[in-house]
Amino acid sequence: MCLAQLTVALLLLAEAVQAKELSPREIYEQVAPAVVMVMGYPETGTRGNGGTGSIIQSDGLVLTNAHVIIEEATGRPFPRLMVYLKPDRVSGDQKRDLSRGSTARVVAYSQPLDLALLKLDEVKAPLPVVTLSDSETARIGDHVVAIGHPEQGGLWTLTTGTISAEFDHFKGVPGKHVFQTEAGINRGNSGGPLLNQQARMVGVNTAIARMAADGMPIASISFSLKSAVVTQWLSRHGVFAMAPTTQTNSSPAGVMTVPPAPVSESPGVSR
Repeated sequence: MCLAQLTVALLLLAEAVQAKELSPREIYEQVAPAVVMVMGYPETGTRGNGGTGSIIQSDGLVLTNAHVIIEEATGRPFPRLMVYLKPDRVSGDQKRDLSRGSTARVVAYSQPLDLALLKLDEVKAPLPVVTLSDSETARIGDHVVAIGHPEQGGLWTLTTGTISAEFDHFKGVPGKHVFQTEAGINRGNSGGPLLNQQARMVGVNTAIARMAADGMPIASISFSLKSAVVTQWLSRHGVFAMAPTTQTNSSPAGVMTVPPAPVSESPGVSR
């Protein structure tokens, strides 16, 4: 085999390895350490607003939803933000599981797109990261995984599902393109990653529909902002987090001791 043929063979092998479909367990083990809990607190009091985020740069840059860090009473970011890193093992003991916390500041946010970028104030070592993929490679019917902190559920919870539909300009917001999924996403999952089977982020979990106009309950309808929208927004702020894709087919000082407060809701759709 000549050198050129060997080079092509090695490239094809590398591409096949990158495109390998991972099990939910493998995805969780690879990505969960880069998923964080985000808490916003008012000037006074300890009751906060909770959500999920993804570390997208090893120096402590975190991506989440704007509504996670916006105080409803003021319409502005909470004056105090905490980001909690995943422990080696999630025990169910909230004090123990949320022992690795850092204050954070807002770098940028967009309420129309419901995106926010945070920077941890204390980073002692390079952090694990979630890699963004091109959402254009994702298709209806593809299996996806979500990791987050659902209200009344466990911290760093894994759920699975499929992409079930797509919406352009969601709720009339220009450029806000989303996937609809049937992955289990609830309040507290907001801002967390929606992952493909290569453990790359194809969306940011943003909203859920749980009640019809007539009051009847709705199940298994959740919405995730496409990663293509995210990467475009990040690039406007000088952040380039997209990984090369080879696919062709197809989210107060001290330790929080109270559950995350529910995020804001609107009739039919919760965020």
